[in-house]
Amino acid sequence: MKFSNSMAEFKAQTSNGNRVYDLEERTALFGEQVIDSVKLLPKGVVNNELISQLVRSGTSIGANYMEADGAESKKDFKHKIAICKKEARENKHWLRMLLKTNPDRAVECKRLSKEVHELTLIFSSILLSKKK
Repeated sequence: MKFSNSMAEFKAQTSNGNRVYDLEERTALFGEQVIDSVKLLPKGVVNNELISQLVRSGTSIGANYMEADGAESKKDFKHKIAICKKEARENKHWLRMLLKTNPDRAVECKRLSKEVHELTLIFSSILLSKKK
């Protein structure tokens, strides 16, 4: 399989040309994008706390997805996916707060917000499919 380094391009190609969606890669790329986006923010009392919260929740999504992938039971899997969804929602909140304190970062915050919203929808869909 080949992977792109762009968050927008999380699709992998199998040897027969079919596309598969690699959520592990997508969540890892999202965490990396969050880290990269906060590196150049000015330091200060408010920004330092927002950066800390944003990095924690943004990188936690991928870590919890990895845990879900290795779940020991269906119940454990659902629980870990629910945590992924919760962390994604939290990350969206911190992005909104970051935008409030750094309006010059609007484009980046909106791009990350769009991706984390899509991740939230994916985790919601997974949870709904597991309830059946």
